[in-house]
Amino acid sequence: MKPEEILKDDVQLVGQLNSSVKEIKSEIGKVIIGQNEIIDQLLISLLARGHCLLVGVPGLAKTLLIKTLAEVLDLKFSRIQFTPDLMPGEITGTELVEEDPVSKKRNFRFIPGPIFANVILADEINRTPPKTQAALLEAMQEHKVTTAGVTTTLEEPFFVLATQNPIEQEGTYPLPEAQLDRFMFNLWLDYPSFEEEMKIVEATTSEYKPGLNKVIGAKEIISYQNLVRKVPVAENVIKFAVEISNKTRPNKNNSPDFINKWISWGAGPRASQYLILAAKTRAIVQGRYSPNIDDVKSAMVPVLRHRIITNFNAEAEGISSVDVINKLMEE
Repeated sequence: MKPEEILKDDVQLVGQLNSSVKEIKSEIGKVIIGQNEIIDQLLISLLARGHCLLVGVPGLAKTLLIKTLAEVLDLKFSRIQFTPDLMPGEITGTELVEEDPVSKKRNFRFIPGPIFANVILADEINRTPPKTQAALLEAMQEHKVTTAGVTTTLEEPFFVLATQNPIEQEGTYPLPEAQLDRFMFNLWLDYPSFEEEMKIVEATTSEYKPGLNKVIGAKEIISYQNLVRKVPVAENVIKFAVEISNKTRPNKNNSPDFINKWISWGAGPRASQYLILAAKTRAIVQGRYSPNIDDVKSAMVPVLRHRIITNFNAEAEGISSVDVINKLMEE
């Protein structure tokens, strides 16, 4: 079947998505100056039902960006500030004993935690111990929360964005590889340009407060997420994504010499899945009905950056995982 035939009933929806994304970016641009590529990646991750890890120094408006995104999309937003003493129940919710004023009988009542929202900001996730970090795992993967043996399904769409500060690592709890793998993208926010910083300072030191319009809601987002899954992909594009993931694994038949030299562990099958999902989403966001190899390439750095573990040889030569990905892209 041709892509046009498969998506015949969804052509109008693709056009609506293309228009909505432009409007969303325009509204976010009223508050956030620059960071256009990061905004694109966040929208791709949301539409692909993925989650994001945002890494950047303080003051780059990570929290403001996510809060603005939730407001423009008319979604319920919740911020969780991760600290060393944060307990799992403070994320998922707790049960309280309540006494009926008439019968005097005592019953348990579940009080939902901040994870019961559409957009979750897990601020400085590496500042809290592993058992609290693990409270996010089931929710991120299954979109469910289990408390006192009762499983509750979270409201869709459900989008987790965790932030990390790359400067201070003292007293932190680095995320284990298994938990990092659950994030679709690892996005690094860079400093704004001189001109962008001029505009930021001018806007944030005045009384000006932009009014944001709500572009779309939960219902439209879910329909767009379902649309992504319907997008057909050519076999050569899937083959390219799987080959990329395979080549990151050292000591395999098709692994380049520099992979064997610099990499301890490569990307797993989830990387191939996310490369294709990102490619499909990028294609329909741009109004195309099927992704190509360039769409896969555009997702290589954010998808593979946190899934490739460099060894001592790479560290000694000053080689990062991004350097390895760029070299892989050149080949």
